[in-house]
Amino acid sequence: MPNILLTRIDNRLVHGQVGVTWVNHLGANLIVVANDEVAEDEVQQDLMEMVVPEAIGVRFFSIQATADIIHDASEDQYIFLVSKTPQDVLRLVEGGVLIDKVNIGNMHYSEGKTQIYSTVSVDDADKEAFRKLKEHGVKLEVRRVPDERPDDIYKFL
Repeated sequence: MPNILLTRIDNRLVHGQVGVTWVNHLGANLIVVANDEVAEDEVQQDLMEMVVPEAIGVRFFSIQATADIIHDASEDQYIFLVSKTPQDVLRLVEGGVLIDKVNIGNMHYSEGKTQIYSTVSVDDADKEAFRKLKEHGVKLEVRRVPDERPDDIYKFL
């Protein structure tokens, strides 16, 4: 059983808040970024690695690769799992990754999305992914930083 401390949806993936604040709060020693695009983009990977302290490992995997290998994680790896979208997280759950709670940090506004929280905008596909995650028993909280009080995303949908 992998030691997944927290799963986070953040369309920015790894940035200062994730690479320092959340990692320190959780006591994570490994960040796993699960996203198909970033798994193939070395430039984005290099930029994300720059904000993470050297003592923290960072791995970039596709959604399928994450689902296939996360169960092989060492018991001394304390994992902070980060994905870009609720669809990514749903694919992980449907791929067998045991996720019981998801933190939603940022889902930026773009055309076709509706802002439901100060840092969260969703479209119909996002809402459907959240509904399916709920059916899988996943709790979803909105919280930008660890010292902020979490809010249940379902009350905004």
